[in-house]
Amino acid sequence: MTGATTPIRHFLDLGDAGADDIAAMINDAIDRKAARTGLPRGAADADAPLAGRVLALVFEKNSTRTRVSFDIAMRQLGGSVLILDSGSSQLGRGESIADTARVLSRMVDGIMLRTDDHAKIEEMAHHATVPVINGLTDRSHPCQIVADLLTMIEHGKALPGLEIAWFGDGNNVLHSILEAAGLFKFNVRIATPAGYEPDPSFVALARNGGAQVTLTQDASAAARGADVIVTDTWISMGQADGAAKRAAMAPYQVNAALMAEAKADAIFLHCLPAHVGEEVSENVFEGPQSVVFDEAENRIHAQKSVLLWSLGLLGS
Repeated sequence: MTGATTPIRHFLDLGDAGADDIAAMINDAIDRKAARTGLPRGAADADAPLAGRVLALVFEKNSTRTRVSFDIAMRQLGGSVLILDSGSSQLGRGESIADTARVLSRMVDGIMLRTDDHAKIEEMAHHATVPVINGLTDRSHPCQIVADLLTMIEHGKALPGLEIAWFGDGNNVLHSILEAAGLFKFNVRIATPAGYEPDPSFVALARNGGAQVTLTQDASAAARGADVIVTDTWISMGQADGAAKRAAMAPYQVNAALMAEAKADAIFLHCLPAHVGEEVSENVFEGPQSVVFDEAENRIHAQKSVLLWSLGLLGS
């Protein structure tokens, strides 16, 4: 009689882990970050829990923070990475995602994929026999939001009942914020021009989880009394640089007047890269309420805990 096979822990969206395990990730990230005080950034954590493990980083989209943070995260956990992109692998020459998943599964312990169509990462996960982690798709960006939640908590924000205001495009980052809202019972006000709203399925997911979601075209109303102000680039990676879209987004710039509508202790988040002067003014981006570089650094600490969860070393 054989024992039951342990399910593979893919992390394609926040719901794959659930609220309890994401909370465990955040607590682990806080503890590991504190324990590293004074260590060189490339030094391994004392327990080096992923010693001997290898993570494949597969990029079909350009990256700075995702590439560096996963690499450093694995080094700090005692493991290593290999980096593939379309230009230097057979993916760019037509090898199927299914075959790539099956080959990599025999050579590495986990796969991070950063791509466009979410169906690609679902296909990768379907054929892989090791954990697959979503480094970004057009649909969602869960690793970014684990880092964002960590940053909010570090800056004294308790998640249940928190009022988060989003400005601009209803994109993949907002989708993952909405998923988190349903898991952690915080509220989201979305100020976006007509035609650029988020996918209704993510709005429904948040509301079904107990979050209040408000969609409005009034930026000031969305900002009023908010605890956290969030925006992102108006033109997402790979999109045409459309003048019409920029014109539609202009009233949703996060500037000093908009920040003044929020609570006095509100913080400003942006996943970066930022186009200062477009979606955010320089005085906000460089101002005292901006925590965007804490947020960027926290990609390392959040991803370490995502990796530990995916490899079965953290959570339930």
